Amino acid sequence: MTSSLHPETPFRLRVHVSEPFDFERENAVSDLYGWCLDCEGDGDEWEIKLEGSFQFNEVEYDRVLIGPRYVGEHLAKVHDALLGVPVRIAHRTRSGWHFAMTGMISPAPPSPPQDATDGSDPSGPDETTGS
Repeated sequence: MTSSLHPETPFRLRVHVSEPFDFERENAVSDLYGWCLDCEGDGDEWEIKLEGSFQFNEVEYDRVLIGPRYVGEHLAKVHDALLGVPVRIAHRTRSGWHFAMTGMISPAPPSPPQDATDGSDPSGPDETTGS
């Protein structure tokens, strides 16, 4: 999936987790970076494939689902937002997505170049598999 602003490149986002308050203590970071796989138009929720993973309740996750934090807001505002857009952040459970965190999303700069020997592709997710 590509950004509507830059159709030739995947849309990279920064998700800053502000709640739970101890998220950074458990993960050593409060910012998660990833690629939006379904961020076209005014979708109510966007799934983000993370570049890394995080731990929440002793379980590791590599994807999050984000939705607007306030009624009437739209995630597409992230394209024009100066600082970011407030969001609810969900992790996947056996019964579906569970919103248990809050934070902000904003466009992220391109990822730093990867060492060619590690086999990673810095251009973003594989559009055929979504990962």
